[in-house]
Amino acid sequence: MVLALTVCGIVVALVVVGLFVFGLRRRLIQRSGGTFDCSLRWDVPEAGDPGGKGWAYGVARYNGDRVEWFRVFSYAPRPRRVLERSAIEVTGRRLPEGEEELALLSDAVVLACLHRGTRVELAMSEDALTGFLAWLEAAPPGQRVNVA
Repeated sequence: MVLALTVCGIVVALVVVGLFVFGLRRRLIQRSGGTFDCSLRWDVPEAGDPGGKGWAYGVARYNGDRVEWFRVFSYAPRPRRVLERSAIEVTGRRLPEGEEELALLSDAVVLACLHRGTRVELAMSEDALTGFLAWLEAAPPGQRVNVA
């Protein structure tokens, strides 16, 4: 009986510590400011897939001329993807279709981009999209930025 209670206590303590570390990591990512909720789908097929597969929920952070994207459900301290402003080409925007509506946040807008030849889709709120497009257009003089 004592062994079972000890094991249960250890399991509960590990779950609490794990949740605390998730919260601490997100707080550290957001500490420098310039963050927004952003789902990402990397290496999207040419025809697109409105089936809702491949989306990963995350937090994006502006860092100079880069956007760093972190998975929400990860302990990694480093960004999973980094998008350079000069390498992003916006190819279109649309509302979520089909099962995507269930996979993404309710107010999301999908932005289709090319990043160094790789098709990427970002899903974010309308406000975050406005800020993202303004950030792209505010590139320093001499940098090529393509916004459709």
